[in-house]
Amino acid sequence: MTHPVSVSFAALNIDCTDSDALAGFWGNALGRPVSPGKVAGDTAVDAAGHESGPRMIFHTTSEVNPANNRFRPILVTEHYDEEIERLTGLGAKPVNEVNLPEVRWTTLADPEGNEFDLVTWRPA
Repeated sequence: MTHPVSVSFAALNIDCTDSDALAGFWGNALGRPVSPGKVAGDTAVDAAGHESGPRMIFHTTSEVNPANNRFRPILVTEHYDEEIERLTGLGAKPVNEVNLPEVRWTTLADPEGNEFDLVTWRPA
């Protein structure tokens, strides 16, 4: 028996040591508003609409393990070099770069060491 899907991806929870600072980084990186979370001590980066992706909730905890980063956001851009400069200016650190004929991407770490990728596709 097949059941219809009744769930959607509403938010991504990210543990961190400073929810205000990390939400500020991601809010600036994505050009999205930052607001208090619904739980005391949390800070959120709100979605501007369905196309902007899920809400991001930053939860302050003392048990953060950056090496155990199970989710790695992927950001896509047509202005790769400008975005690398902007994101590093916000505090991201490049970790690895891959440069192939069809795609170029850099893995970066946010200010708390959580990795994410910036990707640009090249025309065939």
